[in-house]
Amino acid sequence: MTSGQPLLHSSSSSAAGPPSKISSFGCLCPANSFSSSNFDDSQIHFDAKDEEVTSEAVTDKEYYLGEFGGFVKHESLQREGKSLASGGAMELQTLPSSALDISMAPELEKRSKSQRVRHKSAQFEEFMTSEENPRLIYVNDPKRTNDKFEFTGNEIRTSKYTVITFLPKNLFIQFHRVAYLYFLAIAALNQLPPLAVFGRTVSLFPLLFVLFVTAIKDGYEDWRRHRSDRKENNRLAQVFQSGKFQPKKWKKIRSGEVVKIHANETIPCDMVLLGTSDSSGIAYIQTMNLDGESNLKTRYARQETVSMVLERGEYSGLIRCEQPNRNIYEFTGNMEFNGHKVSLGQSNIILRGCQLKNTEWVIGVVVYAGQETKAMLNSAASPSKRSRLEGYMNRETLWLSVFLFVMCAVVALGMGLWLERHMEQLDTLPYYRRRYFTSGRMNGKKYKYYGIAMETFFSFLSSVIVFQIMIPISLYITMELVRLGQSYFMIEDLQMYDSNSGSRFQCRSLNINEDLGQIQYVFSDKTGTLTENKMEFQRASVYGKDYGSSLRMSSHPSHAGVNQRERWKIKSQISVDAELMELLHKSLVGNERIHAHEFFLTLAACNTVIPIVTQNSSSCTDSELHDDMEEIEYQGESPDEQALVAAASSYGYSLIERTSGHIVIDVNGEKLRLDVLGLHEFDSVRKRMSVVIRFPSNAVKVLVKGADSSMFSILANSTDKTDHEETRSFSVRSETEKHLTDYSSQGLRTLVVASRDLSDTEFEEWQLRYEDASTSLTDRSTKLRQTAALIECNLNLLGATGIEDKLQDGVPETIESLRQAGIKVWVLTGDKQETAISIGLSCKLLNQDMQQIIINGTSEDECRRLLADAKARYGISQVECSNKKSKPRNNVEGDSAGVQHVRGAGNMSQSNGDKKSGLTSMPLALIIDGNSLVYILEKDLEQELFDLATSCRAVLCCRVAPLQKAGIVDLIKSRTNDMTLAIGDGANDVSMIQMADVGIGICGQEGRQAVMASDFAMGQFRFLKRLLLVHGHWNYTRVGYLVLYNFYRNAVFVLMLFWYILCTAFSTTSALTDWSSVFYSVIYTSVPTIVVGILDKDLSDKTLLQHPKLYGTGHRQESYNMHLFWITMIDTLWQSLVLFYVPLFTYKNSTIDIWSLGSLWTIAVAVLVNVHLAMDIQRWVLITHVATWGSIIITYACMVVLDSIPIFPNYWTIYHLALSRTYWLTILLITVVALLPRFLCKVVQQIFWPSDIQIAREAEILRKRSDLLDSKPDQDST
Repeated sequence: MTSGQPLLHSSSSSAAGPPSKISSFGCLCPANSFSSSNFDDSQIHFDAKDEEVTSEAVTDKEYYLGEFGGFVKHESLQREGKSLASGGAMELQTLPSSALDISMAPELEKRSKSQRVRHKSAQFEEFMTSEENPRLIYVNDPKRTNDKFEFTGNEIRTSKYTVITFLPKNLFIQFHRVAYLYFLAIAALNQLPPLAVFGRTVSLFPLLFVLFVTAIKDGYEDWRRHRSDRKENNRLAQVFQSGKFQPKKWKKIRSGEVVKIHANETIPCDMVLLGTSDSSGIAYIQTMNLDGESNLKTRYARQETVSMVLERGEYSGLIRCEQPNRNIYEFTGNMEFNGHKVSLGQSNIILRGCQLKNTEWVIGVVVYAGQETKAMLNSAASPSKRSRLEGYMNRETLWLSVFLFVMCAVVALGMGLWLERHMEQLDTLPYYRRRYFTSGRMNGKKYKYYGIAMETFFSFLSSVIVFQIMIPISLYITMELVRLGQSYFMIEDLQMYDSNSGSRFQCRSLNINEDLGQIQYVFSDKTGTLTENKMEFQRASVYGKDYGSSLRMSSHPSHAGVNQRERWKIKSQISVDAELMELLHKSLVGNERIHAHEFFLTLAACNTVIPIVTQNSSSCTDSELHDDMEEIEYQGESPDEQALVAAASSYGYSLIERTSGHIVIDVNGEKLRLDVLGLHEFDSVRKRMSVVIRFPSNAVKVLVKGADSSMFSILANSTDKTDHEETRSFSVRSETEKHLTDYSSQGLRTLVVASRDLSDTEFEEWQLRYEDASTSLTDRSTKLRQTAALIECNLNLLGATGIEDKLQDGVPETIESLRQAGIKVWVLTGDKQETAISIGLSCKLLNQDMQQIIINGTSEDECRRLLADAKARYGISQVECSNKKSKPRNNVEGDSAGVQHVRGAGNMSQSNGDKKSGLTSMPLALIIDGNSLVYILEKDLEQELFDLATSCRAVLCCRVAPLQKAGIVDLIKSRTNDMTLAIGDGANDVSMIQMADVGIGICGQEGRQAVMASDFAMGQFRFLKRLLLVHGHWNYTRVGYLVLYNFYRNAVFVLMLFWYILCTAFSTTSALTDWSSVFYSVIYTSVPTIVVGILDKDLSDKTLLQHPKLYGTGHRQESYNMHLFWITMIDTLWQSLVLFYVPLFTYKNSTIDIWSLGSLWTIAVAVLVNVHLAMDIQRWVLITHVATWGSIIITYACMVVLDSIPIFPNYWTIYHLALSRTYWLTILLITVVALLPRFLCKVVQQIFWPSDIQIAREAEILRKRSDLLDSKPDQDST
């Protein structure tokens, strides 16, 4: 949240500035622990003398700064009673904890016992600066500021290369691929005279081609970055120079300079506000360029600096602030001028990349410039991921390397034995002579003969050069092009276009398209992912009475007050309860009326929502009067807050003005001005928000709202009340709790509202502590939490709210389809357990037939017992997962044994009949809360949770913190070989998204942090069904076949050369020209492979969506596995033998020369592999025909061109061969005989052992034929 910064007033009771964001620090947890931590402020006691927390606990330990990485010494954090608990869910609002393009996922410390995989994403550096090492900024004195500390300038550079460094740096990056080093070594060997098998230039061509294409792509991308940098650096801003503001290029701005920004301009650097066009120092900014959020946020200049700017027009002072860091949601500093010291927080700084809105101008001083700005520090790329299939491909590449070594060893050994056997005949045998026998000048001269040992070694190296394409370098670039084509069709799929938000599907990573076809676990956020995150106020419990069961739409958007002078219209009409509306318009007497008044006053005041008022001329249909109605639009960072403020406005409490020091609320037509004395923002530790306000009567109140789990523990006790008041208070509390349970069971998001009066003594003590905490440069968030605990206690309960967050369209159907596809869906949410269960039932994640295991442990021992009891009762055995190959009970609907309910201290005692019956066949669902996960994920209970969770059909985790979400994903990822997918829409989902094998971001209401950290992005959860079941299946089958076909295509060519060498005295000579060998992979056979990899479809999208179980082919790895690899290699061996020996025997007694035979082999192998590909194509379209048969034609054309060049030894051979019928019949015979075993095997398999895909394909073909036959009678009748 962004808060208004209260200012120091000149009145008798001034207010200190509010805290900066405290929630973005995440939670503190032990360094050897994974989960974040939480402490309950209600259990912290303060001693007024020493102002320290007094309770037993851990001291002097190193704590891990969960959300941003890094470790800090926290010596004063103490805990009473029990160990640190989870920094769990954010009921009211989930605050972003990540930033920009990568939203850093935290480093997860792993214990060796659990063998968890370390999260390899970049970490946030320690940003808790000490007061001994602050950054000093001298306002309007850039020379003094920069000369002393040598800060960076404001010029930015996002490009990777310069003209000088491009070539060496780009080559260095490209040669990180081991295959490129392999082919570089091959090309280098071919340059040595004893090993020169191919022409020296020809041998370099494939590698140079790949390097050149990649360099062109990288160079173009970097040129665009340079162009963008130049445009950015040369923009102009108004900088205070020589007593006035003058234009200056962005790149020349320095720290300490004073800059003036006008409306709709972009902020050039990180600036602390000194003044704005508004006399109260308020400014509105839009951070879309920074975090993707389009709603406006408020920033404030301190009142002291505002007066300095407006009255004197001079700028001076000294700012002490933290060192540059990546945390865009936190800033700590203070400013000294004219003997005053004021605090600076996150609400006082505007960051580079933001835009100024609804404010005429602002003036600020530069504190961070250029590469030190928070935006630039967060501009790193997301951690790259590699597909699972590519990992398997490297395994098979290793086997091909073994084959290559064996073949080269055979050739070398054969050469050595042959030389030894024919030692005395080397000058007369035709295959190998030591002397030249020619009539020219070389007559009688000796060859360079190095002896048998060296000749054998050279033969081995020469064989490596000849057989080099056994390792297919073309496969890498082919896969990149295929993935690019697949991504294009996914992006252009109109059925994954969200018309509501206007967002297309996005492919942010091209490396893992095929992984979409092998997903076995989906981890989903709830709010904004399964639901719309568009909140609607539905129910209210006020003074123990429930309202909202019979809502009606307000007949007029304004509220009807007797003395009403203004009419306010909110953009979204809210349904109101007539009985509650009537109560609110009664006289302000009686407890119920007073409680209702304070209830809606708290909703309108305890927030950081910005009211934007616009004139809207309209007529009042219910009256003869025609007034100018003022329309209010509420802008806020939390949809919950916007819904609550809009609801308060509908009931007559309209927030109409917010400044840095006060707010104005229109209460039934009468304006009420309230001074804001301090604000404690919502965070995931306290799980509540409070505001201290002064009424016109000079009374001071604290208004608080928060999650019920954190609010009921800080309500007032009954010791100071009369019996009647005590009874009534107890009744209100019990009724409110019942209402909360009812709201949660309906799937509503709940908040509790409370308040209390502050005495002068309490206020003064709080204000003193608040000023000290808000100006602190170290542990500011912790001190502010401790300060908040002073006033967030002994509260009077006012009521509770219920907000509806509706399910997105198609969510239940999508979850059901994914489940039928064998995918387990786990939902990880920060909501209450009852709310999560209700949403789980409505979205069909849970159903009434499921038996629920509910784990709500409050200690390690209790969690251990509950898990063990559940496992023992239903015979869930431990899954051995010492290696990641184990796949426990994957993806079968009937793999669940059930437990009724396991809650608290021992609900294990179910009916004896159930226990005696043993295992139940009913499916089970595991429901576990974040507090239990603290003990489970930090202790040796992970294996117990893993065993239980993997036996469930559904898992629902409630009240979980962002780090716990990543921990749950890692629980599966590190113990199985199953593919995981995480999907979410908020910054709190970033850790989970980056931890999973595939991360998907939803373009939702919570900004774009999740999108920017994801591999893929889309507008609605329902698109996940089509993405996985259709595109995922297609991509997996295409790429799987592509890899196997490339292995076959290159191996059959190499084996053909191998058989030839065996028949030529192991001399590594070749019957093929050098260019034919190069063109084979680049031109003759590459295009059909790419086209098929992009366009081929084994089944239509309609069939795949109708039968989700077909997705299981990816789980079973039917398109690519070791078994298929070996079958392909055996088939390749047979085809190579046919390819070599059929022409050899056909032309055995002819006078054909070796180059003519080589020309025949070149044409035959190109025809063979293309026809082989044609046999496997499932979907023929025009471009497929053109690519397949066109490649054969191009091969002939190239052979004609090569054979027409007189300097080549194969000159004119194709012209002689083409005139012979034997030539054409030989090619036909090779193709038929080579492919006949493959054809027969496919026929037998499809008849006797058809796969699910084959059965579905036959059904699809029969359905098309039936539709065609049905359409013919209609045509005849017409």
